[in-house]
Amino acid sequence: MRLNESFMWTFLENHCDGVYITYVNRQIVFWNREAERITGYEATAVMGSCCADNILIHVDDRGQALCTLACPLMHAMSDGEPRRAEVFLHHKQGHRVPVTVCVTPVRDDHGLVIGAAEVFRDNAACQPEHEIIAELSRAALIDQLTSLPNRRLIEMRLAESLDQLKRYYLPFGIIFADVDYFKQINDTYGHAVGDEILRMVSQTLSANIRASDLVGRWGGEEFLLIIQQAAPHTLAKVAEKLRMLVENSGLHHGQDIIRTTMTMGAVVAREDEDFHALIERADALLYEGKTTGRNRVVLEA
Repeated sequence: MRLNESFMWTFLENHCDGVYITYVNRQIVFWNREAERITGYEATAVMGSCCADNILIHVDDRGQALCTLACPLMHAMSDGEPRRAEVFLHHKQGHRVPVTVCVTPVRDDHGLVIGAAEVFRDNAACQPEHEIIAELSRAALIDQLTSLPNRRLIEMRLAESLDQLKRYYLPFGIIFADVDYFKQINDTYGHAVGDEILRMVSQTLSANIRASDLVGRWGGEEFLLIIQQAAPHTLAKVAEKLRMLVENSGLHHGQDIIRTTMTMGAVVAREDEDFHALIERADALLYEGKTTGRNRVVLEA
């Protein structure tokens, strides 16, 4: 049985993954509902544009821009071979979303490549169910601006993690992170834009950690992450990846794209300390990073 064209378009439109299709010039001719949800861009806003035109702006885990140098879709159309990659797309609200992309070249009846189809899936760690979020909000454990755990919940999780370290030798580390020059953003663009920047940063951080880890808003423009099973080298790798993703995020504001960076202090927890001492060590490294240039990760020697 040969499926008709209407059936196929309906199937693609309602596919559980994001799907978009381009011609060989990378002009977008199809953009389904899940693509709208994952990226924040409605089909009417992207149809007819080029996929490299300030839309998804894929970067890899080193921060390398893929749209011009190593685009999986472009390479698939060039050599006719499918591609699969783990990348980070740029959401309309500015934050970075981890996705798995699978690209297949599209051919005409003569076998000539005339375009490509990309299927992509949101890899962000699963969030708690809505009922749990509501319950945590009622218990005043969620920051109202960013929807991240607030300082009270972070302290509770830190105490639990330290207890597990002492009783079961389960290692963990923390990353104390601060948005660079945040006052300057508020003074230049206003507090409403400053709030959007904090939401953008929080989305980038929370979408790019494991489900077992935790990121919360410590206060103001400060964030604290608890990274489980973290040796110094893995903690440094996680922190550097997050720093890079924040640096490569951007908030559209009129004709401007507002970018920011973060400075981070990272330490592995010790069995003989409480969470106040642990935070003091991370805060000291954060301060060191702030005074030696910002936009960097400082790991305890």
